[in-house]
Amino acid sequence: MGLFSFLKKKFSKKPDAATETYAKGMEKSRAAFASRLDELSKRYSSVNQAYFEELEQILIESDVGVDLSLRLIEKLLDASKEQKISEPGKINEMLIDEMFVSYATAGAVIKNEIQFAPEGPTVLLVVGVNGVGKTTSIAKLAYRYQKQGKSVLLVAGDTFRAGALEQLQVWADRLHCPIVLGKPNGDPASVAYDGAKYAKEHKIDLMIVDTAGRLQTKANLMQELGKINRVLAKEIPGAPHESFLIIDATTGQNGVLQAKAFKDVTPLTGIVITKMDGTSKGGIILSIRDELGVPVRFVGLGEKMEDLQEFDLDKYLYGLLLGDKA
Repeated sequence: MGLFSFLKKKFSKKPDAATETYAKGMEKSRAAFASRLDELSKRYSSVNQAYFEELEQILIESDVGVDLSLRLIEKLLDASKEQKISEPGKINEMLIDEMFVSYATAGAVIKNEIQFAPEGPTVLLVVGVNGVGKTTSIAKLAYRYQKQGKSVLLVAGDTFRAGALEQLQVWADRLHCPIVLGKPNGDPASVAYDGAKYAKEHKIDLMIVDTAGRLQTKANLMQELGKINRVLAKEIPGAPHESFLIIDATTGQNGVLQAKAFKDVTPLTGIVITKMDGTSKGGIILSIRDELGVPVRFVGLGEKMEDLQEFDLDKYLYGLLLGDKA
């Protein structure tokens, strides 16, 4: 059974709330990808070089990435020749299968939920450039784990951006969770130290550390994050246990470049994609996984707190390909 048929069968019954969130949040991406695939297959009675060129263009314009798009098309060309397949519908189904395989086999083993330390506080370091939805994502993650019964501490390590401390304070008040604040333009590592002390003293389950997003000063950022990592590791064994990069889906391939730059300056255990509901280029998830080998752990599919969803490859492909057509 091909993946396309598998998805149709799996989601043939009324989808659950999470699946519906994916379907709704990926409407724009589905229109730009699945609808174009369907339209393309209707224009050709059999595939030829022109068909594959148009297919390649659809992939690239959906932000699957040039390198991955070329590899996928090359595999399809080889398979269609070897298996003597000329029907556009079957070629499209083979493409979906290859997209699934490319994600599942690239990089580290896929795990989504935060991996909690067996003892003491678990520390999540959050990085990302300004304007990608970093603070909101931190709040949504805090909300998610509060709902799971975890105690959460927010640490405002972005001491440089105007309004960053106040913004995180507002979320802490709304979530009724403690927050450790530093002084404006203060040393972020010092704030991280204070946060670690508080987390240990109050037996906090999850400590989420915000950081500055000044990627344009790469050397300074590397030094700053390195110092934060060292301070955290000294105070809490194994910290930071997780390091998430926040990327705005609407930035497309610029987001991939940001991911590469951050991976150069600090170890990353996962990526959170925000504003997926606002883009028609849902292929960015495949592109990031392919180029960095870092898994997407959560995806933002709307503005509500519950719209930050654990990344699920089946639901993602369902939202990208089928949605309300299943």
